[in-house]
Amino acid sequence: MSLHRRLLLLFALTVLVSVAAVTIIVSAMARRAFDRANDQRTAALVAQFRREFDRKGEGVDRRVEALTTSSEANRMLIAAARPAPDYSNFLDTARTIADAQQLDFLEFADDHGKIISSAQWPAKFGYLEPAAKPSAPATPFLKEEETPAGSALGLFAVRSTSAGEGKLYVIGGVRLDKAFLATFTAPAGMRVMLYENFGRPSGFAPERLLASGPAVQDAGQIAPLIRQVQQNSRESSAVIHWRSGDDEGITAFPLTGADDELLGILLVGSSRQIYVDLRGQIRSAAFVAGAAGLLLAVVLSSWAAARVTRPVEQLARAAQEVAAGNWDAGLAAGSGTDAGPPSKDEITALADSFHRMTRDLLDQRERLVQSERVAAWRELARRLAHELKNPLFPLQLTIENLLRAREHSQQQFDETFHESAATLLSEIANLKNIVSRFSEFSRMPQPHFQPVKLNELAADVAKLHQAQLAQAKIACDLQLAESIDPIAADPDLLHRAVSNLVLNAIEAMPQGGKLTLRSRQNANAGHIEVSDSGKGLTPEECANLFTPYYTNKVYGTGLGLAIVQSIVSDHGGKISVSSEPGCGATFIIELPANREKLQAAQGTHV
Repeated sequence: MSLHRRLLLLFALTVLVSVAAVTIIVSAMARRAFDRANDQRTAALVAQFRREFDRKGEGVDRRVEALTTSSEANRMLIAAARPAPDYSNFLDTARTIADAQQLDFLEFADDHGKIISSAQWPAKFGYLEPAAKPSAPATPFLKEEETPAGSALGLFAVRSTSAGEGKLYVIGGVRLDKAFLATFTAPAGMRVMLYENFGRPSGFAPERLLASGPAVQDAGQIAPLIRQVQQNSRESSAVIHWRSGDDEGITAFPLTGADDELLGILLVGSSRQIYVDLRGQIRSAAFVAGAAGLLLAVVLSSWAAARVTRPVEQLARAAQEVAAGNWDAGLAAGSGTDAGPPSKDEITALADSFHRMTRDLLDQRERLVQSERVAAWRELARRLAHELKNPLFPLQLTIENLLRAREHSQQQFDETFHESAATLLSEIANLKNIVSRFSEFSRMPQPHFQPVKLNELAADVAKLHQAQLAQAKIACDLQLAESIDPIAADPDLLHRAVSNLVLNAIEAMPQGGKLTLRSRQNANAGHIEVSDSGKGLTPEECANLFTPYYTNKVYGTGLGLAIVQSIVSDHGGKISVSSEPGCGATFIIELPANREKLQAAQGTHV
């Protein structure tokens, strides 16, 4: 991945992470603020319910207390004091009084708890009323009341009056229903509901859920919250996701009776639409900020590419070209390629330093090449002088012998002449051989690249020298890797190089031994190895082995391995030697695959 793309990715990630973090933090803060405000509004509404509950309870208590001193109560009390009281005259009295006192429930009972008159259900005449007892609560309380239409939840008060041995209980109350819920002034987005918990201690009946406004749709979604309060008898909260798409936070408060039985559940709902809208606005703002940030990241990355990454990439390409041998690329990179006035930042300083480094390296390279060229010519001249000096000395001696013989007699001269002529011709042939070798080394042909299979090349070389190997009592072992792809090379030159190595190996094993030819291949190169079991080479010999005219043989020009190195070098490869005294030697030729040249050669030979 390029530096430009990395910077773009870094800027984009920075923007996205920052926007996401801000969005999460703001959303969390908005939610906490909404929850606090919602809790405050819920608490205020519950406090209003309690005030209204207490107010209505006080009103019921006052009216019931007043009824204990009314004339109707006195007549009932007188009747109850008789030995055989007759209550038939009071059958409809409670209903009349209840209508006058605006009570939904009203019953009169004697000291045994038998109902004398009932406003809500006259047929209960003579039945026992559980609340008519001396231990009845002194304050208003919730009570489940049976009516002809079913159970109802009411706020009741119980008072008693007595005269002589007679005692009369007055039980009055008001109904807690939709009309009662309608008396609450709920803030916008909030509502109050009441669940009547009759006969279902752990169940849920949708028809028992009362609301001040329209009936609750999908009431079954509140069932888990109702069951939780039924089981724990504690305040509970939940967020209801209605099918209409709205969210509502509902807090449930248990309402207990005189004996702490759960008679009702007050539900205070608060719409979360404000929070949902705010969250949507935050996300929309985050999306816009993220898009703007990404656009800014693209602009910043482009600016960084122009100011930083592009010059760095140019320097990287220039460094690669310099490494490949194009020294002029470093000078071009140092001069700068971007339009505009030159800057004095670190990138410019880096480019200038690279330019100076390349120029210094180029100067040093020129000096080094000149020094190496002079040293090479001096070494070549020394080697050539040494090689020419050896045959010149016998030539000189032969001519001096001829001159001395000429000074004596013709017969002696004739005898010496034939012997000297043979010596002269032999040494002249030796000189011609030296000059021919030197000329051949200086005029090595350039390789003509063709597809070459290394296994076939190694097998051909072994077959060519089979007779010599047998005569020298040398065993040949071919260790050729399977499935080696062809490489681009000159088959004739490569054959000559491997043959020279095989001849050297044969000469290194005068008493016989083992010659091993190996082939192998990796992703980018092919290898040929020639190993012998001879006496080996010293580290000094290994270091100078490929130097022209260097030889450790009595009869040798020292150009054979230099020619091999030249051939391998012309193919873009390299040759190395691994040896220790007494352990033989291994010559390793590494040749690049040259895939482009191979494709071109294969296309030519199609």
